[in-house]
Amino acid sequence: MPTTPFCLPEFSWRFVPVWQRNFLVWKKLAIASIIGNIAEPLITLVAFGYGLGSLLKEINGVPYIAFLASGSICMSVMMAASFEALYSAFSRMHVQKTWEALLNTPLSLDDIVLAEMLWAATKSLISATAILFVLFGLGIGLHPTALLVLPLLFLIGMTFASIALIVNALAKAYDFFTYYFTLILTPMIFLSGVYYPTSQLPPWLQMLAKLLPLSAAVDLVRPLLLGQLPDAALFKIGILLLYCALGFYLAAVLTRRRLLK
Repeated sequence: MPTTPFCLPEFSWRFVPVWQRNFLVWKKLAIASIIGNIAEPLITLVAFGYGLGSLLKEINGVPYIAFLASGSICMSVMMAASFEALYSAFSRMHVQKTWEALLNTPLSLDDIVLAEMLWAATKSLISATAILFVLFGLGIGLHPTALLVLPLLFLIGMTFASIALIVNALAKAYDFFTYYFTLILTPMIFLSGVYYPTSQLPPWLQMLAKLLPLSAAVDLVRPLLLGQLPDAALFKIGILLLYCALGFYLAAVLTRRRLLK
């Protein structure tokens, strides 16, 4: 057990049973969960891809529906991982008191937070994989480079799950999450090149957009789904890793301060 809340997280394989527990609970509603997670991005893809796409045929030589699809799958991973690490994790921590029960076993709080982060990333990857198959059915992303998308999507899920767990540690009620979705995630979607190139933004917003995790995610995934390799890939992966590491550390610290007073 950490001696102070600010100690670095201690990792062990004890997180695995917690991950398995969350997976077994999810399995009971797996189909409904997957449909729910893929419905919004698919509706967005159809509405904007074919609706707006009929007016805006191409962006930088790329069919608009293909441009939008690569951004939508990143947005879907962000939202799915965030939702799981917020609403579901908060239920287990605060409402159902599942975390308190787990802490009466040889598990540490770091094990539980790690399991929640990895489970949220796993769940978002499952949903994103389903979306990928739909895109393949539409003829989008049929390139060998698309195989590299899956590990990237998992990293993206880890990143946003880690950030969401910070908010989870601070929240007093479910209503608190509305501020995060409205004031943080929604603006990030419009600044990260999901619907249109960031080059259309004012220069100062372009600089800000380059530092956002969703922007790095879109810049990595979009070229791969178009059969190309991304530019400055290591730099953008580094951005995601930095957000993930700092996010997880802060989530661990704040969760300790909340539960281990």
